[in-house]
Formats: sequence, C-alpha cells, structure tokens
Amino acid sequence: MAEGIRDKVAIIGMGCTRFGELWDKSHEDLMVEAYLEALADAGIETKDIDAAWQGGPEMTEVSTGHSAIPLSTALKLPFLPTTKVENMCASGSEALRAAAYAVAAGACDVALALGIEKLKDTGYGGLPEFSHVIAVGTKLRIVLANNTTPGLFGMMATRYFAKYGLSPQEGKTALAKISVKSHHNGSMCEKAHLKREITVDQAVNAPIIAWPLGLFDCCGVSDGSAAAIVCRADMAHKFRNDPVFIKSSQIAACSGEELMYTDYDYAHVESTTRAAARAYKEAGIADPRKEISMMEVHDCFSITELVTYEDLGISPRGKAKEDIDAGFFELNGQIPCQPDGGLKCFGHPIGASGLRMMYEMYKQLQGKAGPRQIKDPKIGLTHNLGGVPPRNVVAINIVGL
Repeated sequence: MAEGIRDKVAIIGMGCTRFGELWDKSHEDLMVEAYLEALADAGIETKDIDAAWQGGPEMTEVSTGHSAIPLSTALKLPFLPTTKVENMCASGSEALRAAAYAVAAGACDVALALGIEKLKDTGYGGLPEFSHVIAVGTKLRIVLANNTTPGLFGMMATRYFAKYGLSPQEGKTALAKISVKSHHNGSMCEKAHLKREITVDQAVNAPIIAWPLGLFDCCGVSDGSAAAIVCRADMAHKFRNDPVFIKSSQIAACSGEELMYTDYDYAHVESTTRAAARAYKEAGIADPRKEISMMEVHDCFSITELVTYEDLGISPRGKAKEDIDAGFFELNGQIPCQPDGGLKCFGHPIGASGLRMMYEMYKQLQGKAGPRQIKDPKIGLTHNLGGVPPRNVVAINIVGL
C-alpha cells in the first residue's frame, strides 16, 4: 500500500523575487535572483544540488522553448538532470512536487524547484477571448467559444449566489471583503506587486469586468520567480535548525466530466475537493478547520477564493459568507488566508505562483514574516489552480514543522 511522502522531504531553502512590472529584468535575471536567495537561505552551494525542475514559463518560449535548458544555463548547472514541467497555473507547484518525489524516492538527496514567468513582456492580459475544441473520449467534442477567463469565473459567482440564496448586493459585498482582506495583508509585504489598501465600497463599486466581478475582484498579471531547495528529511537539520517538512503533495486533474454532464453545479471546483481529500489523508489531518493554521489559495478571482474555502472543507457548503463576515480568514482570524496578499496583490506570473505561495508558508512557519507574522502557526496549506471552473488542474501542498 502506498505510504505517501509525509515527513520524508524537507524544504531547507527558499527564494522569491519581488513581483511586478519588471521591464528591466530578463527571465534569466529573475531565475538567478530567486535561486541565489534560496541557495544562501539553505547555506549550500550549487555543487550540492543533484537535480532540478523548472515550472514555466507557460506563456512564452525562452531561448530553447519547452525545455529546462534556460534553467541549466542561467543557474550554471552543467550536465545536471534538469526538467521543465507544465501544468497550467499549477506549474510551480508541479515543479515542487517533482523535486519532492525524487527526494522521497531516494533518487537524489537535494533537489531544486523553480518557477518563472514574465507575462508583462508578452502583453498578455486577463480579457483575451479564447475559443477551442476539447476532445473528451473518442467521439465527443465540446466547443468552447467566445470565452474569457473573467467571464467563466463570473458565471461561477452568479451561480453560487443563486444556489445559496445570496442577493447580488450580499454576494458582491462578501467578495469585496475577501479583496479588502488581501489588500490589507499585501500592504505589509515588501515583495508584493500591489500594496495599496482598499475599502469595501471601492471594491463593490469598482468598474465591472465580468458581472458580478469588478476590477478589485480580479488579480492582475505580473513578472516574478520563486525557488525551493528540498532534501531528505533525515538530512534537514544538518543545513538549518528550522526546516519545514512536506506533509503532503497532491494534484488532481479534471477528467472532463463537468463539461460532459449537466449536473455540475458550477458553484464549486471538484478537483479541489478530490485533491484536498487525498492531501488530508496523506498529511494525517482529520479536521482541517481545526488543524490548518493558515492558507495561500489560488485567488485568481475573489469568487475562486470563496468557493475554495468550501472545497477545502474549511467552511460548510454555502456558509463561506458567514466565515467571511466573522473575520475567520483575516490575519488575526482562526485560519488566515493570503497572509502575503495572495495573487490579488502579487499578480499571477503563471509558472511562479505556486512556489510563491509556498515561500509565504515557509517564512510564516519559521516566524520570519515580519509585520504580517501569524501567531504560532503549525500547519500551512497552499492551493494552486490552473484552468477554469469546469476544466482544471489543482495542486495542494501541506507543510509543517
């Protein structure tokens, strides 16, 4: 019977660049910056690394296209096994999972995971229309036409409001409180892209992007990179006295069922629910509402964060608004969510976001998060989602001391 990787792998070093419109830095500059911080944090040298995985870039081809040669070149890792992995917006988390699995399997002792993206250089924004045909099985073809990402998540918001009896004003206010909370946290994070606090009124009355989602319900795009160095758990204290141990690393990819049948409610993400169940089992968590100390979730839109509270089993179905109103997810609440401001304040460089989330959990567990430090955290969870509500991949990582 599979044992999983609980407490077999430790994170001993992490690095993260500032996220933003980094016109004066190249992909290589950002990779090197994140890597050197991680290397110094771990107290090791390049020669100590046995293998490396690169998440992203997803939206651009760098130097040699879809390979990890840019990583090997930029970081001067000659002839080391380096691999590029892609799993949409969960690519950074996928790189960490690959490195952790290699260490847990005994294939190497020390491994690197790095995520990178420079979206600002591409001119990419959140509203380009996309149309494509999805093959499901051998005969069924589903046409997605005239779609935008905000539009698809806007549909999730209206469906959630309808299913759980929220008026438009009640629903928009709940979403606004999520964004206000994240902007407050992000204002204290030196590496965030957007650090200005906002009010509920500003969020509710902001220009509409895709009803009911307004400007402050949507994350922006940015440039950035983040890196993690992992090793065998039994080696971890040789490198530092406060390593962070991986309790679980799980990924679930949508099978297409949500697009094949009409019984999908469009008010949750099934991949999150399935990945969370496996992650909790692997980590030995029986009651996540009581045992999780803090979270970084994939808040590409405020509605995504709201439904994720429920998909993770933290809030009961249809009751997330009650927890939001009670301040449950605020920095001084029971389970702070987005203590660094999340995608809402960092933006979303696709290949880097998953590792950026883990960077915050790592610093919080070590008590090194500065003015946004959570009191005595024990268990941190990251949730990284790629795709749209009915077609997606979800990564969940759980870490602790």
